[in-house]
Amino acid sequence: MKIIVIDDDKLAALSLKTILENTNKTTVSAIGESGEEALGLYEIHNPDVVLMDIRMKNISGLEAGEIILKKYPDAKILYLTTFSDDEYIIKALNIGAKGYILKQDFESIPAALETVLNGQSVFGNKITDKLPNLIKAKEKFDFEKHGISGKEKEIIELVAAGFSNKEISGKLFLSEGTVRNYISTLLEKLCLRDRTQLAIFYYTNLHDEN
Repeated sequence: MKIIVIDDDKLAALSLKTILENTNKTTVSAIGESGEEALGLYEIHNPDVVLMDIRMKNISGLEAGEIILKKYPDAKILYLTTFSDDEYIIKALNIGAKGYILKQDFESIPAALETVLNGQSVFGNKITDKLPNLIKAKEKFDFEKHGISGKEKEIIELVAAGFSNKEISGKLFLSEGTVRNYISTLLEKLCLRDRTQLAIFYYTNLHDEN
């Protein structure tokens, strides 16, 4: 796995590099100290995952991530920060970041990177606990109009709960291939980009029904 680390605390970035490169199959291609550097380094290295802080001078990590994702929609960005501010979490979700974890949970970083690399989203426990209260429900969604079945609703709920395709297949007695097909179909029906947006969809349209 090839990643870049962006953090305005150079010592923290170097420490992360040391920790991550002691993990199997992880290479830190570059370290940056600002949002501006993140943009340039992404262009140069085309990393598998960007591990980025949020609060930085001039261009923040969130602003840099938004610019990257507009140009490279398949980019995988994992935010690593000491701040669990509600507005930051909402912004990270809305721009399409793959995850948001706290630096205090540094032991979980290698596993979080692997999860993001595999196309899934990851949020620390403290962040996950906040999501239902942060994402406000919209008007009642017309599932019938969009052709969303009961089984598809179940899958949306399990994706929002953080289950992998393998775990969903076990719970619903479906093959992993069938689960992947369900999710692809759901993303198409709902005009969503990825699993993160599907989770947001759950909290804005389904969560209050349960």
